Amino acid sequence: MFAKSQIPNPQLTPVRYNFLVVRASGIFAALLLVSLPAFAAEMQDIGLAANGGTIRAAIVRASSDSAPVVALVGGLSGRDASSRAVTEAIEEFDKQPQARRRYTLIGIAIANPEGSALVFPPTGIAYRVSTESHVLWRWIGIHAPDLVLIAGADAASLTLALSEHPVAGIGRIPARRLEASARLLQAIPQTIVESEARREINGRRRRSPRDLAEQLGKIYGHDFDQFTYIPGMALIGRLRLGQTADVERLVAPYVTGAKDPLDRPNSLVLAGHLVMAELAARTKNPAYLAALRKAVDLGFTETGEMKESMPFHDEMSDSLFMATAILARAGALTGERRYFDMAARHVAFMQKMVFRPDGLYRHSPLTDAAWGRGNAFPALGLALTLQSFPKDHAGFAPVLESFQRHMAALARFQDVDGLWHQVIDHPGSYAEFSATAMIGTSMLIGIRHGWLDAKTYQPLVDAAWRAVNTRAASDGVLVDVCESTNKQRSLDDYLRRAALTGRDPRGGAMALVFATELAGPGR
Repeated sequence: MFAKSQIPNPQLTPVRYNFLVVRASGIFAALLLVSLPAFAAEMQDIGLAANGGTIRAAIVRASSDSAPVVALVGGLSGRDASSRAVTEAIEEFDKQPQARRRYTLIGIAIANPEGSALVFPPTGIAYRVSTESHVLWRWIGIHAPDLVLIAGADAASLTLALSEHPVAGIGRIPARRLEASARLLQAIPQTIVESEARREINGRRRRSPRDLAEQLGKIYGHDFDQFTYIPGMALIGRLRLGQTADVERLVAPYVTGAKDPLDRPNSLVLAGHLVMAELAARTKNPAYLAALRKAVDLGFTETGEMKESMPFHDEMSDSLFMATAILARAGALTGERRYFDMAARHVAFMQKMVFRPDGLYRHSPLTDAAWGRGNAFPALGLALTLQSFPKDHAGFAPVLESFQRHMAALARFQDVDGLWHQVIDHPGSYAEFSATAMIGTSMLIGIRHGWLDAKTYQPLVDAAWRAVNTRAASDGVLVDVCESTNKQRSLDDYLRRAALTGRDPRGGAMALVFATELAGPGR
């Protein structure tokens, strides 16, 4: 393992860099992450097995991204002869000059390292029940090969399930089972027909940010029954799409007094007031600013003195988004510097509690775990705060420095598919959709304001966009959004949080914001 200072390219995470330098006398050793000289195949963590083992894949790419994709799967019952067959096939294919490779080859040599019972399509909550089944099913689905060849025993009928069911809701994939002793490369046909899953993924990749935003805008942000940031961020996305009249209709009860957003205040409600800030800026209607003031003034005593921090932080890193951005927006809209003072105070208060020495955030003092969305919240919160913060304010420089330090830490952990994971620095934890959208948005804001170097960070934003675009269907179905998560007591608690696949208001809202941010002026 290389120390961070030894990594030549700061855009490569320690994990990503090792993937590119791994070489062994055979790929079997590479699958065990033995670091040896340069190796053309990319090694990728697919996910964690039930007892914590890591499932890995080797990818040998064709010369063109448009080439067909073939996956070889072995070891469905544990490491056996089929694992060796897949390893040998990948090793043989890797020796071919890239220009001669007519397809990209994916090899999963030990698909079930602990020999767990498998079921396809998977049942139960991902990734708590049928863990390995969910890991394989979703990873194969999102990578959408045109053909899957399964070596050796297939007691759970993965072959049949891939062929007959939309894999991870994306599309069907032709699959065949072969004996473990078979020469797998010779079984790959000369003509490889595009799979249903590949066709769907290719269609998604052709979408522009505006295309995806308009699709998501038809699904998300059409109710505001709960005054929280979740529907609120989707409403902001719809405002950027020019749908102001309908957003005002949904917000109206909270302005007329029919509903009181602060009737039962909490951190989610505080962040819901970002909608009020956005409407106040766009419409100049003082009623929206008045509603925003009621929320931000909770940070002050009756005599106008700043409290130690904003309320409802619950010792969680989420509060760097929930409470800080609304303060900065209020300061910008009113010209009152006390709101910036309070924003800077709250950032400093929370960072003493949750900012780790390595630049990542622990979710809460209960454990040092760097939860994915627990890092995405401060990333987006500080990006939005800095947008409104006056540069001559004493708090601007320290907030900017901590934002830049956090972005540099996050940059080291983006995976080869462009995603950040459920636990940022834990290899094998699942790739998480909402955190990726939020961190991508944060980096984009940083680039556009000159706080982050475009040469370093724009490739990370582009990769995050491709990942989000690929994992969002036109009907709003998303892949692997972490469920709502309060502070947890252990790393394992975070690793086992449910990964939701389907329509999800939180993930949809953050993807909509990311897409509209990418769409740029006029959106």
